Amino acid sequence: MPQSPWAQGLSQAFPGLAVSALVAATAQFLSEHYAAPAMLMALLLGLALNFLGEEGTRTAHGVALAARMVLRLGVALLGARISVEMLVRLGWPLVLLIVTGVIATILFALGAARLFGRKWRFALLTGGAVAICGASAAMAIAAVLPRHERSERDLVFTVLSVTMLSAVAMVLYPMLSGWLGHDQRTAGVFLGGTIHDVAQVMGAGFTVGPEAGETAALVKLIRVSMLAPVVLVFSLAIRSRQSAGRGTDARPPLLPGFVVGFLALAALNSLGLIPGSLSDIAASLSRWCLLIAIAAVGIGTSLGRIREVGPSAVALLVLETLFLGGWVMTGLHLLR
Repeated sequence: MPQSPWAQGLSQAFPGLAVSALVAATAQFLSEHYAAPAMLMALLLGLALNFLGEEGTRTAHGVALAARMVLRLGVALLGARISVEMLVRLGWPLVLLIVTGVIATILFALGAARLFGRKWRFALLTGGAVAICGASAAMAIAAVLPRHERSERDLVFTVLSVTMLSAVAMVLYPMLSGWLGHDQRTAGVFLGGTIHDVAQVMGAGFTVGPEAGETAALVKLIRVSMLAPVVLVFSLAIRSRQSAGRGTDARPPLLPGFVVGFLALAALNSLGLIPGSLSDIAASLSRWCLLIAIAAVGIGTSLGRIREVGPSAVALLVLETLFLGGWVMTGLHLLR
């Protein structure tokens, strides 16, 4: 009896999806037992298994599917943690500081990239990753950027770099906050507004104290809430750019589906229609989807190609990180 197209597609994708999920589970195990960032572990393990993503292997199709579709599902599910109530709890002056910090960092990245000889695509990718939420933002932004021969390499480099910078910040920023004499709430805003990845924000915040940890988590979620509008703006700008160069037939979709999902879930959560238990499940599922997706991205990328990026790219990411830290620190000083 012949298989249906759906069953046949699933059969072809299953080996690659299973490998990506296994790598993600291994990364989570290592993270829990050795206090290493799960995203970093998934990426490194994936890179080590690069041969499984080569064209012609049984796993290649599923790996590519995980890097695209599972990623989009993970980003969409992030919206279930976002609500208008978060903005009210923090206060509009601090919300404005965080939002302007995201915008200013991306604009700084676009300007600085020219000095380092980097293209606008690389600037949007790195600037968005630093400004919003590290690896998750990098993958979401990469999904709407025009594809080119260095797309996977640039994405892996960005995820690897922001994860490592985030780990360094988790150690250094609480000490810097203490040296500056921040109280717990101010320390939480500083840590949540500057550290790239959610896990490192939580680690740094609760190192300072319970109030700092809760405030840092809240501020970080506000940065995460900027993911959908930023990706939407990027998508519209790219759509306009491409249509101007190639005619209206070449236009990409007006609104990526995963952005629609993110905004819809955020709206439902703001209206109180998503119970807290369901929001927690969505957050956990989102994290696993993103972990599987980054494992798949690692499998599909050659480690040797990452060396081609060069030291100027590292310098650019470090400068973007320092710029965001300086912006938030200056804003906190002015708001005192």
